[in-house]
Amino acid sequence: MLVVAAAAPAWSADAPPDPWLPIRRLFGDWSGSSTGVSGEATVTRRYSPVLDGRFVNETNTSVYPPQPRNQSGERHQHWGMFSYDRARKLLVLRHFHIEGFVNTYRQVVDAERPQALVFESEVFENFSNAWRARETYEFVGDDEFIETFELAAPGKAFETYSRTVLKRAAR
Repeated sequence: MLVVAAAAPAWSADAPPDPWLPIRRLFGDWSGSSTGVSGEATVTRRYSPVLDGRFVNETNTSVYPPQPRNQSGERHQHWGMFSYDRARKLLVLRHFHIEGFVNTYRQVVDAERPQALVFESEVFENFSNAWRARETYEFVGDDEFIETFELAAPGKAFETYSRTVLKRAAR
């Protein structure tokens, strides 16, 4: 009990009053569509606080029916976990993909789009760290956002891999 009691003040003392403020508007259920390298997909997603509100979990399923760009179709799933890094005073996002790779991103400020929420890769697990990735969330309103996922091959500029438009299904 003393260890837990001693740890609780450290969280509140080092974290901002609401570390989730930048992503709080994501909380709830979403549905929409995605277009990109793998073709067109329908997407369902949920963002919810977990583990006594110390983390935010994202679950995502994208279903690609058979189509010219993806002849066999596919069901892509990934889980995300947002955490607040008190030392760096920023959000960190880890994506765990069904293919077995894990992307770790840090929140960055995009001077050209200060209202956007941007995460750039720090490290990959089970994938080449010579690559870079970026997730950008642009909010159209309280109930809609656009997520752009970009990849950069070694020595190359970012290129859009997928663009997902999600609308709120439920809070």
